[in-house]
Amino acid sequence: MTTAPALDTAADVLSRVRERRQVEHQAAADLLAAAVAWAGIHSVDERDSYLAAVVPGTEGELMVAGPGAPLVAEFSVCEFAAAMGITTDAGACYLGEAVELAHRLRRVWTRVQSGDLPAWKARRIAQQTISLPLDGAEYVDRHVAPVAHKIGIAALDRLIEEARVRFDPDEARERRLAAADGRRFDIDTRQLSYDGTISVEGVLDLGDAIDLDAAVTRGAAQLADLGSDLSLDVRRSMAAGDLARRQLALELNTEQPEETGKKRSRRTMPRQVVLHAHLAAAAITGTGGTSESGDLYLARIENTRSFIDVDQVKAWCANPDTQVIVKPVIDLTDHIATGAYEVPDRLRERQVLLHHTCVFPWCTRPGRKADCDHVTAASQGGTTCSCNTAPLCRRHHRVKTHGRWTYTALDETTFRWRSPHGLIFIRDHTGTQADPTET
Repeated sequence: MTTAPALDTAADVLSRVRERRQVEHQAAADLLAAAVAWAGIHSVDERDSYLAAVVPGTEGELMVAGPGAPLVAEFSVCEFAAAMGITTDAGACYLGEAVELAHRLRRVWTRVQSGDLPAWKARRIAQQTISLPLDGAEYVDRHVAPVAHKIGIAALDRLIEEARVRFDPDEARERRLAAADGRRFDIDTRQLSYDGTISVEGVLDLGDAIDLDAAVTRGAAQLADLGSDLSLDVRRSMAAGDLARRQLALELNTEQPEETGKKRSRRTMPRQVVLHAHLAAAAITGTGGTSESGDLYLARIENTRSFIDVDQVKAWCANPDTQVIVKPVIDLTDHIATGAYEVPDRLRERQVLLHHTCVFPWCTRPGRKADCDHVTAASQGGTTCSCNTAPLCRRHHRVKTHGRWTYTALDETTFRWRSPHGLIFIRDHTGTQADPTET
């Protein structure tokens, strides 16, 4: 073990920075080369594609880079991403950028491997050219490679857009039209505040904006007439919600002939927004947002993976338009088993509450939308019980079934995964850890 030189002077610090930075650039280039080698080893031939088409759920091919680049075996992406410690989606993006550079941006690729172009900048170029046709990527490669190390991101984007106009005018026209019309209306439901509020932002046509403002103003005034003493801003926000609910509840008459030749109307039911809120029973029966000991009651919103004030949940439940379904508490320490192969609802709900997400290494997809997998397959003697089931998203369920991945349950929340090439990963409620010492 070598001891690093002391950093006693400014010159020592700058020398260390330049040295470590060079090592970092070389490591990033080596990692890209490894990704290209992995994609080459797992390129797809016609026989593989035929088998995927004949046997549902088996491995297919992925087009990770642009036209002309080789296709990659679908399940191989999962193992590569796991080795990198990232999600499968992120791994597919990384593989795509590496393949794009090696097969469609050869001049840029050569500069990365020679060490005079940072890998991050080359990946930035590849991200933009994946959507270009082959001759467009060639145009970018020819013009960018000599100057990629010294031009800025804005100049790169302009050059790539020029290639798009030259070689894919239809796509360029669609992008231009989309950019020219800046109207939008965004409701960010993923960022829920502690108070149960979210941000809404938009750019509207003048006429639409005036009509919306008038409707919200009228709704806020009606709330005041009904006795609301809240501020104008709060009443306007409430009026916007009332306006949306009234619109969803409209009875739309669509004329449909019946067997008797008469016409009838069909009611279009409003779209339901379902929130899964988890909170203690004392938080509902108690007064205020704190317990007798002064501890703050919190509610976990499963959809957004965030916490909010219990009083906000009570306010939602008090709304006459809200349908409240209270489910009994499921004891997560209780063992549930059945002699059937199908997973009963109570067992499925228990596993979702216990795990929250797919239990594949580094996967973050919601467990409520996942399949409930038998850890040990029923064909191998596995039972349908709480100690032998876990949520797997559909992709990773297929990988486990057809892709030679195996896993075992070490306890209720901990799983030991083994990849086709012997990599070991431990997945528990805190996340994923790679174990390089076991094979």
